[in-house]
Amino acid sequence: MSASAIKDIQRLVECQSPTEDLAACIKVVDLAIEISANVLSLPAKKITENNRPVFWWGAENPKIVLLCHLDTVWPHNSFTPTWQIDGDNAKGPGVFDMKAGFIQALYALKDVAGAQDKVALVATTDEETGSAASKALIEKLAKGANAVLVFESAIDGKVKTGRKGTSMYQVIVTGKAAHAGLEPEKGINATTELAKLVLQIIELANPALGTTVVPTLMQSGTTTNTVPAQAKLDIDIRSFTMAELNRVDAAIKSLKSDVAKVDVVGGINRPPLEISSTKELYEKLEMVAKRIGMPEIGHASVGGASDGNLAAAVGAKVLDGLGAVGVGAHAPTESLVISTVAPRIKLTTEFIIELLK
Repeated sequence: MSASAIKDIQRLVECQSPTEDLAACIKVVDLAIEISANVLSLPAKKITENNRPVFWWGAENPKIVLLCHLDTVWPHNSFTPTWQIDGDNAKGPGVFDMKAGFIQALYALKDVAGAQDKVALVATTDEETGSAASKALIEKLAKGANAVLVFESAIDGKVKTGRKGTSMYQVIVTGKAAHAGLEPEKGINATTELAKLVLQIIELANPALGTTVVPTLMQSGTTTNTVPAQAKLDIDIRSFTMAELNRVDAAIKSLKSDVAKVDVVGGINRPPLEISSTKELYEKLEMVAKRIGMPEIGHASVGGASDGNLAAAVGAKVLDGLGAVGVGAHAPTESLVISTVAPRIKLTTEFIIELLK
């Protein structure tokens, strides 16, 4: 089983699927359906959510949801070669985040009797850009499920019991253009007004609580001899608690300038995944691992968000990071430890069986 699983991971990785390329995402879902037909007896299907393709296998109203995504952050041909094996490591775009996780979840279902009646394997194609199209579907599934298992990559082999929530904003400052040499005093400089706001924005971070507030992309001005009439700033905010996200949200939306117009768009994107949502399933996973002779899995909290955040926000019990063991999510070092695939498939099979009792 291990060799065929690795081959199927290779096929998915070589079917490159950057989120922004809708045709490529349709193609990768079609391939996933083809692969699943060779592994499971019940056919999978492709559904469409807000014009985005979604892979679906199993129950229509599942009690256990295996949640994956098949899109990646990588533009076409980011890796040369696209697939490469070096000893116990396989390298390629999306191998770690999270195509190997999808295959591990798929193969785990092979030995779960009657899985199609209570379990669904669902893989979206817009996770890497915030899950705007699939958010409602994920929330609906999570509300009806007893458990949502997310096959994002592990962190040093550990599952993820905590994730920061995320907020995304754009601050738009509108001033007044004027000639920068002849009469700059008649203009309102949007760049300098935005600079003042940046100093206020960075003060909203709270390192003691792990809350980060990071100005990222900034744009302003039109020509070198014109007082800028408009300036824009994107902001990335992350925190382990909803209270912190709400605090920063209120502060960002109250930003003002004495002379220019300030507009703020955006808001809280994904609420935090907190330990209260993951503790019960994590303890069961460790119990299963011990029973089948595996060493302790371990757990960690991380800064990145996932669709597990969305599931937890509607009250579901969630466990994240059940996917690939490796390194380099979103980095040129992205790779999978091949020898971990079979044990992780076995662990997932036994975990699902335990949850179905």
